[in-house]
Amino acid sequence: MTKTIKQALALLACLLLTFFSFTNAADAPLIPGAPTVDAKAYILIDSTTGSVLAANNPDQRVPPASLTKLMTLYVVFDQLKKGTIHLTDQVRVSKKAWQTTGSRMFLREGMTPTIEELIQGVIVDSGNDACVALAEFIAGSEDAFVGMMNNQAKQLGMTNSHFMDANGLPSPDHYTTARDLATLTRALIQNFPGYYHYFSERWFEYNNIKQPNRNRLLWRYPYADGLKTGHTTAAGYCIIGSAEKNGMRLIAVVMGASSDEARATAAEALLTYGFRFFTTVKLYSTNQIIATPTVYFGAQKTVPVGLQQNLYITVPAGAEKIVTTTTQLTTPLKAPLTQYQDVGTLTVLLNQNTLAIAHLATLQSVAQGGFFSRMRDHVTVGFGHYFGHDKQ
Repeated sequence: MTKTIKQALALLACLLLTFFSFTNAADAPLIPGAPTVDAKAYILIDSTTGSVLAANNPDQRVPPASLTKLMTLYVVFDQLKKGTIHLTDQVRVSKKAWQTTGSRMFLREGMTPTIEELIQGVIVDSGNDACVALAEFIAGSEDAFVGMMNNQAKQLGMTNSHFMDANGLPSPDHYTTARDLATLTRALIQNFPGYYHYFSERWFEYNNIKQPNRNRLLWRYPYADGLKTGHTTAAGYCIIGSAEKNGMRLIAVVMGASSDEARATAAEALLTYGFRFFTTVKLYSTNQIIATPTVYFGAQKTVPVGLQQNLYITVPAGAEKIVTTTTQLTTPLKAPLTQYQDVGTLTVLLNQNTLAIAHLATLQSVAQGGFFSRMRDHVTVGFGHYFGHDKQ
């Protein structure tokens, strides 16, 4: 090879290396840091995937004020779903509920609002009296209902939360975190979609008193449709805002802002940041065939494998183009196989960082094959194991 040809090849290699370096750099989107907001703690997550897009002090224990009412509502919605109570049930208001201090829907002792009216009173009016009425109706007493709240928190994995009442009135042992509230909100949205519309109501009138929803996002942020605000001297101004844009739903939890305006501004800034710089995409659908590995000792030679539920990921906008996946299957696969039998894992990677791991399952059953077919596969598997070729 002549010197000129060697120089030309070296130059070509250099150019190719430079090209791919620029290509990879262009494929990796640049995401700015989260906006600076007026709050002691906050977190922004994608509701579908649970991915955290921005956070500051998300695990700091803080008083939740009226954000407590989301746990109260979770328990109520759960009882509605189970059929133990109904929206049309009438609740007799006790003296304790009537005399509850703080924000109210202006119940009076002896009134009989429906469960649905009390739900609206909790969400729109932030009625402490409505919370007590619901708690007493469901559990017999507020104390017993609070036990249900704390049990539910444990089931949801809210490891840094403890409730002392159903409405959020201050107590030293009444606390949660921004992350726990995001977990609660995501579960509420996913588990009770039929009741979510109440959070977008701007007005509610009861007892001839019409009150506006304190969630400013409903009035000024076009994609917002929930959820709840809270305020006490100890907690500061708090808000959980959720919004949906182009099929992507985000949840912003803001704790300890300095004012009503500050909490709304902070939530809006976080939601805008999430929608602008991130995207949620569906990689695979339920029962979509991802691989067709070989099956031994079966009535058929291959089996389709896939996922039992849709797989979504949240990534920086544009990064979905460079996401990769790898599969690891149990080998060798031996019949009989049942439908939806776990046979491996699918790993989703972005720049070698793991985004998600999902279980791969057989999408159909495979019966055991005939005698001669099984004998042939015994030989095949035996030789494959001996020579180290038994991996799919």
